[in-house]
Amino acid sequence: KEVMSMAKEEKILVVLTGGTIDSKFEPTKDTTVPSEQSIVLSYLLKLKLYNEFKFEKVCMKDSRELTLEDQKKMIVAIRKSGCNKVIITHGTYTMVDTAQYMQDNFKKSKTIVLTGSMSPLEGFYLSDASFNLGYALASIQHLPKGVYICMNGKVFKPENVDKNRLEGRFEE
Repeated sequence: KEVMSMAKEEKILVVLTGGTIDSKFEPTKDTTVPSEQSIVLSYLLKLKLYNEFKFEKVCMKDSRELTLEDQKKMIVAIRKSGCNKVIITHGTYTMVDTAQYMQDNFKKSKTIVLTGSMSPLEGFYLSDASFNLGYALASIQHLPKGVYICMNGKVFKPENVDKNRLEGRFEE
């Protein structure tokens, strides 16, 4: 019998920045607000995946509140990690801007995927969050080096995508 051996999986860095994927509904404000602690971390660990992860919480903000300093912290976290595969959980409003910033700073030295959701991962039965997160994780294992956005079951390049707020999805 031939025994199949699995090569050790490369660690994937998950950079947490907040956004709707890591938010909760706040009835007094009639909107979602980023949680103080990430649900993404415990969610991925509970799935018993074969992948190994490193997690780095940069901030927990609505992406409209992200600053250049926050983006610089993402860069530092990615460089310090030593990981060549990176998933950034991010709010959808400025995801394209951050993806372009990552592309400018990393060229094609790493595989970086940004993902998020239109509704929170926790507390919303029909949220797109778990699907987008799983799709990003599956995609990063096969994409060549570069920066991508994984949303709505599609892989986009930062220079060829926009968020269509009326449709509630990303498109070329």
